[in-house]
Amino acid sequence: MTPSRCPLSDDLLRALLHEDAPHGDLTSDTLPLAGQGAVAFTARGDMTLSGVEEAARLFELCGATAQAVRPSGAQARAGDALLHAQGAPRALLLAWKVAQTLVEGMSGIAGAVRRMLDALREAGCDVPLACTRKSFPGTRAIAARAVKDGGGVMHRLGLSESLLVFPEHLLFLAEADRLAALAALRRAQPEKRLVVEVGSADAALAAARAGAEVLQLERFTPQALAALRASLQAAELQPRLAPAGGVNAGNAVAYASAGADLLVSSAPYWAAPADVQVRFERRADA
Repeated sequence: MTPSRCPLSDDLLRALLHEDAPHGDLTSDTLPLAGQGAVAFTARGDMTLSGVEEAARLFELCGATAQAVRPSGAQARAGDALLHAQGAPRALLLAWKVAQTLVEGMSGIAGAVRRMLDALREAGCDVPLACTRKSFPGTRAIAARAVKDGGGVMHRLGLSESLLVFPEHLLFLAEADRLAALAALRRAQPEKRLVVEVGSADAALAAARAGAEVLQLERFTPQALAALRASLQAAELQPRLAPAGGVNAGNAVAYASAGADLLVSSAPYWAAPADVQVRFERRADA
């Protein structure tokens, strides 16, 4: 595998290795380890794969050779081989836990995204699932990669790329100036869609009249979303509706059926990790 096939950068992967062994592997460096070894990653249960190429690259960065058996985004069943690596024992032991934990965590996120999308498709709802930027700080690149592998999209990757006006922004604008400020913001950033988070139907209608192209509905119930959709249609307003806050696997279909244009969720980031079995083997000395 070449680095170009690995979506996460070598710098990021080296940082993960450095975090785990900032001054080397004290145990492995001290023991008189000899010979050559092999490592096999195997799925313990059904999973949506993510981070397998990155895991292989981690072994390579430590001096071993490695190959992802199945690509990220693929489905694996219990017992399926995921990754093979070969090399000196110190190299294999240095990469082992970081690589295993990365695949387990990323595959957990990807699996949660895939399950939500599968439930939506089975219900006949062709609605995108967009994950927020509320991944654990420092893990956004990893989380975004896992979301993609699960079939989802990113709601926004950060503050620099999109317009999202929160009520907290409006708090610092004079009430009489708010609607004009939204309209001016839309004119000032013509290439960006204006997204406004609202917490009530009245606020949603006001934002739509000010030119909001997407309404992020904070803690709306599916019933409230359906009622808002009807009110907007009656007013001949057509912003996209994106429920957020509390959207999860248990209510995704209800929101989509109520008329959501996309679902915004952070729930996949907190999914249980997948379970990967790791087996070491000693090979005959060269």
